[in-house]
Amino acid sequence: MHISPTLSDALVILGAAGIVIPVFARFRITPIIGFVLVGLLVGPFGLGRLVPEQPWLTWVTITDPEGLAPFAEFGIVLLLFTIGLELSFNRLWAMRRLVFGLGALELLINACLLAGLLFLLGQYWTGALGLGLALALSSTALVLPMAGTQTPVGRAALAMLLFEDIAIVPIIFLLGALAPIANTNGVDGLIDTLLLGAVVVAGMMVIGRYALPHLFAQAARTKSPELFLAASLLVVIGASLATGLIGLSPIFGALIAGLLIAETEYHVEVEGIMEPFKGLALGVFLLTVGMGIDLVELWTNLGPVALAVVCVLTLKAVVTGVLLRIMGARLSTATEGGILMSSPSETTLIVLATAATAQLIQPGTAQFWQMVTAIGLTVTPLLAALGRLIGRRVDPAPSMPEAADQGDEPRAIIIGCGRVGRLVADMLRHHGKPYIAIDADADMAERSRREGYNAVFANGARTDALERLGLAQAPAVILTMDEPVLAQRITRKLRSAYPDLPIIARARDPEHAGELYRSGATTAVPETLESSLQLSEAVLVDLGVAIGPVIASIHEKRDEFREAIMQGGALNHKPKLRTSTAG
Repeated sequence: MHISPTLSDALVILGAAGIVIPVFARFRITPIIGFVLVGLLVGPFGLGRLVPEQPWLTWVTITDPEGLAPFAEFGIVLLLFTIGLELSFNRLWAMRRLVFGLGALELLINACLLAGLLFLLGQYWTGALGLGLALALSSTALVLPMAGTQTPVGRAALAMLLFEDIAIVPIIFLLGALAPIANTNGVDGLIDTLLLGAVVVAGMMVIGRYALPHLFAQAARTKSPELFLAASLLVVIGASLATGLIGLSPIFGALIAGLLIAETEYHVEVEGIMEPFKGLALGVFLLTVGMGIDLVELWTNLGPVALAVVCVLTLKAVVTGVLLRIMGARLSTATEGGILMSSPSETTLIVLATAATAQLIQPGTAQFWQMVTAIGLTVTPLLAALGRLIGRRVDPAPSMPEAADQGDEPRAIIIGCGRVGRLVADMLRHHGKPYIAIDADADMAERSRREGYNAVFANGARTDALERLGLAQAPAVILTMDEPVLAQRITRKLRSAYPDLPIIARARDPEHAGELYRSGATTAVPETLESSLQLSEAVLVDLGVAIGPVIASIHEKRDEFREAIMQGGALNHKPKLRTSTAG
């Protein structure tokens, strides 16, 4: 049976993901290193060398490395898209000083120092400048997932990386203008591209502001995850193509798309549904990094490559750390941020290829620095761990402001924005308790938001969506939906993942309350029970029965229900049904 190379490569990639992620997670090692090592093993410079002598190795090697390049680029696009989902235009505007101050200084100073060093070593000045700009870049794809965007290190890294992403286009144009074969319209082309880019981005923001809420509202009303995923991919790919076609970086368009969706109430659901695809595509990118390492060539030039890696990492770490310290960062933040940002970038490979195409550097020089870049990307997780370790050593004192940056104030999560959910939210708000309400019905979430409730669209059955809303710190989760089976399933999942989490659930009747208790609910409140008892009390009094015997019979009947719930829920005590003082 003939198997196409594409299908064979897909099986290798999926098999690598299935092995690398659980194995490295078992030993608490980032899968980043695992993907790079697997790429090195199954690539053309690994087992791929032996395929002519051992044809069966075709089944466990990548036969078309060039074919993976678009998927690797798509992984970076999805990464920037999800980063945009975590931000907002207000937050981005608040970071403008860091982006255009710290980011610009970090890139320019590192580039100039690296270029000067290479010039002193004999590289012609145009080639030295191209190499300096390439090596000064840092990896968005690896740094941000490890640093996050909420910590002080993560915020500083995000600002610097955003400026680097913006600067890619001017760098490409600059290298083209410096080429011996360059045309004279390089500056004019750059200006035209930037002006056209400004128009396109402005159009994206206008269209996104008014069209995206309607698009995702229609997708959410269908309750089809497939349609919601299709809408998300349509937005991110469309935005990336729009910026790519005019000469800007596609990842810049993906970031804008993420920022636009972050302004809607659908961002939590979009982030959750895109997460698996981002992880797999990013794994493909890391495989391509490993496949680019030629072990034979690396061994031949091991001394110069190792020296180059150490020099580049050290220079960038020192410069970035000093700049962070000058900008007011704590010593531990500056140390950790400097070391983390010292590695080269995936876009370094693009700039190196551009410099080689422009004949600013020789092909052999480009290959040497590509090996340096690949090694730098491979050791980035080790740099992150080293940065944290040294940062704690040089500045071990606790920092209250940094601890406060780990997230918002813990808030209760209300699942369901219907009548009961809004009433619970009213009571929490009245007593000054923070909350967030979610609903899988887009219209219900939108209506609640218009009425002043802190509500967003999200699927409460997805634990990952709840975790993005602060489930780990939530003081309680309140289930208010009138869907018995779904309430039991959510309760069971939450109790399995969070044994100590208070779960208060709305039950349809005493039998359902017992089932919820068996599923792990802390408290289950049957909604029909008290209303039925109060109705019975009113009827008996109106019929002339003395109030004393009526109250006694109501208490007796309530106690019977408590007994039934205790048995149905396998409890060792009778649950309280009305208030903390109810019998």
